[in-house]
Amino acid sequence: MTFLPPEMDGAIDLHVHSAPDIVERRYSDIELAEESRRAGMGAILIKSHQNSTVERAWLVSKMVRGIGVHGGLVLNETVGGFNASAVRLALKLGAREIWMPTQSARNHLLHYGQIKDSEPGGLTAFSPGGGLRPEVEAILRAVAGTNCILGTGHLSPEEGLAVIERALELGHRRILVTHPEWAPTLYPNALQKALASRGVMFERCFVSTTHRCGFVPFETIESAIAAAGVSSTILASDLGQPDTPPPVEGFRIFSERLRAAGFSRDDLRRMTVDNPRRLLFNE
Repeated sequence: MTFLPPEMDGAIDLHVHSAPDIVERRYSDIELAEESRRAGMGAILIKSHQNSTVERAWLVSKMVRGIGVHGGLVLNETVGGFNASAVRLALKLGAREIWMPTQSARNHLLHYGQIKDSEPGGLTAFSPGGGLRPEVEAILRAVAGTNCILGTGHLSPEEGLAVIERALELGHRRILVTHPEWAPTLYPNALQKALASRGVMFERCFVSTTHRCGFVPFETIESAIAAAGVSSTILASDLGQPDTPPPVEGFRIFSERLRAAGFSRDDLRRMTVDNPRRLLFNE
């Protein structure tokens, strides 16, 4: 059993996967909550690429006490893609994050060679005539002003930037860029710094450093944190796969690498406890 270092007591993982799922996961929702609680985590946010985890999280939170368990909705094709009705329902049920498309995003499909650039397919935030699709506008209006996080998912950085700009125009301030260090969703450090100055947050995921995401060098994440600032960074695991470390173990390895790179214990607490708590609970 892995335990977190004292400075990470009460850490919050805003990006973790568990079963039920159509692919194998290391833990069930209940097992994940129990393991996270025993390790000293304060809260988790369960993510599924296929369906809402809001209802699952509500049930698990009734069964596993002593840890916050939250859910959200990813706007992939299995929930109707850019489906404003699904978003509004998820918000009413207590969704804590709405993600733009991930595995159904055109950007994702192109990266993995599932479609060619010359072929149609996949979800894009842009309309054929330019600008954001009306469906995306409706979703951003539904989320704006709520206490729900808006995640950029696997949209291209160009799409993500357009979504962010519009969300900011609508007054939404809980915006989280999903793994900006991963090749398909790579945000240049200069852009991260500019967005951070406007209150945008960045979710830096341990899984990006594994074989699952092409072994992104830790130095890439470290330089991005240095550029955009500790105050704009949230560390997350994005783990739960059977062939990667358990989520809490990933957090521990992440902390050790960042400490070795010169980040302080206070920095780690801000990135694993204070920043995600503020984004999740407005504390």
